[in-house]
Amino acid sequence: QVQLVESGGGLVQAGGSLRLSCVASGGTFSRASMGWFRRAPGKEREFVAAIAWSGVRTYGADSVKGRFTISRDNAKNTAYLQMNSLKPEDTAVYYCAVDVRYTVVPPTAASEYDYWGQGTQVTVSS
Repeated sequence: QVQLVESGGGLVQAGGSLRLSCVASGGTFSRASMGWFRRAPGKEREFVAAIAWSGVRTYGADSVKGRFTISRDNAKNTAYLQMNSLKPEDTAVYYCAVDVRYTVVPPTAASEYDYWGQGTQVTVSS
């Protein structure tokens, strides 16, 4: 049974940093894409970033580019999201997801992902 467990969320002041982790278990993920999405209160789920097994990365909104960095450790079946210069508008529940298909470029659509974590809350105070 595939399981994704996120950690690293919390409360941080604006301008601060957090690193989210997502550990995948119960399957083979070396060729999978791993992605991060977020849902802010009253808003739709939003694609944040994804990384393919190849290391190819894609990022979502322009607002996170240059501030967020996605990475992965295949040996640990773990994806990371380093978030710097956090802003109050980054406040959301952040979800990890896995797309088990073998693709070079990771997908950005939530519908392409097969498994999801429970989410971790990130709150940025002003």
